[in-house]
Amino acid sequence: MSSRLRLAALLGMATLLVIVAILQYQWATQLSTAMEVQIGSNLRSLMNRWHRDFYDELSAICIAIQVGPDSGAHDDWNDYLQRYAEWNRDEANPNLVREIYNWQTSAREKPELLRLNPNDKSLDSVSVPPELEGLLTRLRTNSRNLRLSLSAWEFPNSSEKEHPAGSNLMPSSGFRSNALAGWQFDEKTLALVHPVVHHVNPFNSQTPVNREAVDWLVVVFNLGEIQNRILPLLASRHFGGHAGLEYKLAVVALGDKPGFIYSSDPALRVNDVGNFDFIMNIFDSSPSNMNEELWQTVKRNQALRGQEWRNLSAPVWFPVIQHTSHDEPWVLILQHRMGPVGAIARSVWHRDLIIGGIVLVLLAANMGLIVFASQRAQNFAKVQMEFVASVSHELRTPLAAIFSAAENIKDGFVEGEKNLKFYGSLMTGQTRQLIDLVDHILLFASTRSGKTQYVLCPLTVSEILQAVRKNATGLVEGAGCTLEEHIAPGLPSVLGDLSAVCTCLQNLIANAAKYGGEDRWIRLSATCGETEKQTKEVRISVQDHGEGISRPELPHIFEPFYRSPKVIAAQIHGTGLGLALAKRIAEGLGGRVSVVSEPGVGSTFTLHLGAAEDQEGKLAAANSESTRTMKNE
Repeated sequence: MSSRLRLAALLGMATLLVIVAILQYQWATQLSTAMEVQIGSNLRSLMNRWHRDFYDELSAICIAIQVGPDSGAHDDWNDYLQRYAEWNRDEANPNLVREIYNWQTSAREKPELLRLNPNDKSLDSVSVPPELEGLLTRLRTNSRNLRLSLSAWEFPNSSEKEHPAGSNLMPSSGFRSNALAGWQFDEKTLALVHPVVHHVNPFNSQTPVNREAVDWLVVVFNLGEIQNRILPLLASRHFGGHAGLEYKLAVVALGDKPGFIYSSDPALRVNDVGNFDFIMNIFDSSPSNMNEELWQTVKRNQALRGQEWRNLSAPVWFPVIQHTSHDEPWVLILQHRMGPVGAIARSVWHRDLIIGGIVLVLLAANMGLIVFASQRAQNFAKVQMEFVASVSHELRTPLAAIFSAAENIKDGFVEGEKNLKFYGSLMTGQTRQLIDLVDHILLFASTRSGKTQYVLCPLTVSEILQAVRKNATGLVEGAGCTLEEHIAPGLPSVLGDLSAVCTCLQNLIANAAKYGGEDRWIRLSATCGETEKQTKEVRISVQDHGEGISRPELPHIFEPFYRSPKVIAAQIHGTGLGLALAKRIAEGLGGRVSVVSEPGVGSTFTLHLGAAEDQEGKLAAANSESTRTMKNE
């Protein structure tokens, strides 16, 4: 692959990664938005069911008393009393209703308050409780006729223009103006009222009454029962899980003095209302008339989140009596235990982006590795081809010499003992060169596969150098080089395999003879030193005065098949295996090969072997492994 094609491939992969990253970002954003909407939809459904069940609790008494659309024209107070007594006896929770009153406002004289007593099934005349004075006064004011009484919930001079445009909490004017059921709810005193066509006073049937005016049925609820049983039960039913409540919720009265009706978390404060994810006006009062500071906080926080749709409007079941221009609505507020829905969605979004980013990084790394591997494979293929060419050349030269000598002998051109010896020596030398080349290749293959095993034993430096001189003399003399030795006195023995150590040093000497330059000088020296771990080692160095190795080439000279471009250009024969083989042999013996080179000055290759006295444990382990191998074989 040419550099232009590689560049085009890299640009294509980079473009692909950018496109995938953009799609990943859009997908994560859409998924986060969809998740938030889904959570909101589920919670809206839960809150609506909660609201329905809450109204079921409050309306149970209304259904039981059965005030019909004729506002009780065909029933008298004894009928209501009887139904109330039956409901109070059969209902599973008789404590919900605290009292039921008959507010006699149709009498021409002073109105009278009668209490329905379900236990004795009697109507008792009672004084007006202080908490009902405001409500009863309001009802009396609107009791002149049935039509006026059905609108008793309206505050004088109130109008729908007070409600902010576009507000999701706006009441339904249709439901409010058409109180078909006739029931009206008073949040302030927690009571339901219903106008009833007047009946004869049960205590004095001769009392004059106003035939157009109405009386009132007043159902007063027990706030403690709602707070302590009904609201916790509904919270557990609709917002609970295996580990308790999954949401933080509260019912708050947002009047001039806001306060909690019920709270699932004692740590909640009224000022936290605006920070909750969802808010539902339970009785659908006008949001513009609630506590101004809290309502502004709600609007501000919802606007910042861009999610005003979280302000839910509940169905209107009972019109709410407005005592002043400022309502005191009850609202249900809700938030997940893990935090705001927006924060949960953002955390999911961040998680998806991080996961997607990691995947993209891995994909980019994989693409980079593929490009790198392809480039390495290309370079390796090129090196292999050069190796094949070099080996072919190394094989062809001695084979051609042997073939030529053999042809001359066969054709009878070689006569005399002297010429025969010359040709015999020539053929022997070329054959030895072929054997050495094959041995190098086979030895490299065995070291590469890891099958080569060395028999480690203590060796003296003099013993090693004597074997090296014996094997390398012909090589040095054939190259016309001078071999100079310098051995420091008192060197310790080393741990190694004599044959392997000699092969390693012979490769270093052959490398120096081949690339030693015109000086044709080689120095073989041995010294003692210490490793980084403060252990003794013997350093056997091979030095030449050749052209040296440039700094960029130094990391590659021990790679298999590598040959410097200068060497290839100079047409110096070789296979590129000598230094690689020397390095692998040294590492197999537990040592290493280092190099110091300077262009124009020369190179020094050093074989580092550990002293035998510091390697006794290693020797014992090696011998033990060798013994086990022999037994297994």
